[in-house]
Amino acid sequence: MWSKARGEENTETRRKELLEKGYELFSRKSIEAVSMRDVASAVGCGSASIYRYYGSKPEFVVAVANWVGEQTIIALQASRPSRNFEGMSAVQIFDFYLEAYIEMYRKRRDMLRFNQFFNVYIQSEKIDPEVVKPYRGLIERMKAGFHVMYTRAGQDHTVRTDEPEEEMFSTTLHLMLAAVTRYAVGLVYTPESGFDAEKELEKQKRAIMREYSC
Repeated sequence: MWSKARGEENTETRRKELLEKGYELFSRKSIEAVSMRDVASAVGCGSASIYRYYGSKPEFVVAVANWVGEQTIIALQASRPSRNFEGMSAVQIFDFYLEAYIEMYRKRRDMLRFNQFFNVYIQSEKIDPEVVKPYRGLIERMKAGFHVMYTRAGQDHTVRTDEPEEEMFSTTLHLMLAAVTRYAVGLVYTPESGFDAEKELEKQKRAIMREYSC
């Protein structure tokens, strides 16, 4: 419920309430389907109040994207076996990296749905790339962990390094993220006998591991 207290601390509390509620609504209904009035109503304030914190819907949407992206990166870093993968071979780090996408599907389908809706929104609204630059910058933080793996592969030769690091990162990112996102939003072929999404994702992971493992 919208806090009535005043002061700087309460300002941050209110921002967080708006971000959390915006994310909840956007990931459940899609961004286009949710108005700023819907968000304001959900937290118990008037529409004018939300515009004191965010000047427009695109600005608010990007703020939500940055917030959820930061939370995702923090969670991924916390799940590492060690801070900088100490004591792990390159192929073990690579396995962890690919498995992290499947974990997103298992535990954060809401985030994957939001990411899909966000990509559609920024394209349809023709939002200036500079506005979404902070969100895109989160990919650079993912690349930092990938770089540790690639560097270690050059030492222990358990993962191929004949393909440029940037190309390998792009390929694996798009293959895994596209797959888990499609399953999360339901854009998949469903056989009459049904299917096991996690089983299919594990098969894709093993195929990528075979492609790049030495």
